[in-house]
Amino acid sequence: MSLNEQIVYISDIDEDRFGIRTAKALKVTVDNLPEIMDFCRDNNVMMLIARCPVNNFSTIHAMEREDFLLMDTLVYYSIDLKNTPISSDAGKVTIRKVRLGEEDKVKTIAGEAFQGYYGHYHADERLDNSKCDEVYVSWAVNSCVSRDFADEVLVAELNGGIVGFATLRINSSDESEGVLFCVDSSAQRMGIYRSFMIHGMRWSVSKGMRNMVVSTQLINTRVQKVWTRLGFGIRDSYYTFHKWFD
Repeated sequence: MSLNEQIVYISDIDEDRFGIRTAKALKVTVDNLPEIMDFCRDNNVMMLIARCPVNNFSTIHAMEREDFLLMDTLVYYSIDLKNTPISSDAGKVTIRKVRLGEEDKVKTIAGEAFQGYYGHYHADERLDNSKCDEVYVSWAVNSCVSRDFADEVLVAELNGGIVGFATLRINSSDESEGVLFCVDSSAQRMGIYRSFMIHGMRWSVSKGMRNMVVSTQLINTRVQKVWTRLGFGIRDSYYTFHKWFD
């Protein structure tokens, strides 16, 4: 069983970064909430990161009674790759696989782009903002060097330099996911993000995937417009809560 399939688990990477015992529960229900709470207390968890569907009101109300705090709303979009034509790419850059040694450039781009990015970490006033920035930077670098984080990393090359990256993951036998995307500020409004999406869809088809999913915060409407123009439709939405046990 993978970590994400467990009801609740200790998040070592968050604990190392923030210096506090942290757990994650990504599929909370009103029925398993008592088990999750017991796990956290038995393991001296300080902060719990928990998700549940936005329409699961009984669970949401139960979490609120336990002093969970809402941090963000995550929306998932998906596309049927077998029955939806993939748009042509008229982008102005070359999209290719990342090469060994290019993770330092990816780190630089991520460090600039994700500074202050308003995800659930930054929304929590108890967490250090600089350490929250590191979440996305380390995620990007680890994706370049480890298959535990991504199955493929694409980069955008312009005039011999890297100006963006995209990480891709295989979730199951028929589903892929576009996980982390970033375009350098010097190359904005050139259609690079759209190119990444198209190449991600092509990569997914080459791996035999039927569906591709992507997700973002509800307030990030700019990328959602790109997705809908490419044929993606909204599939699911989740609330992210933090629970502090002190």
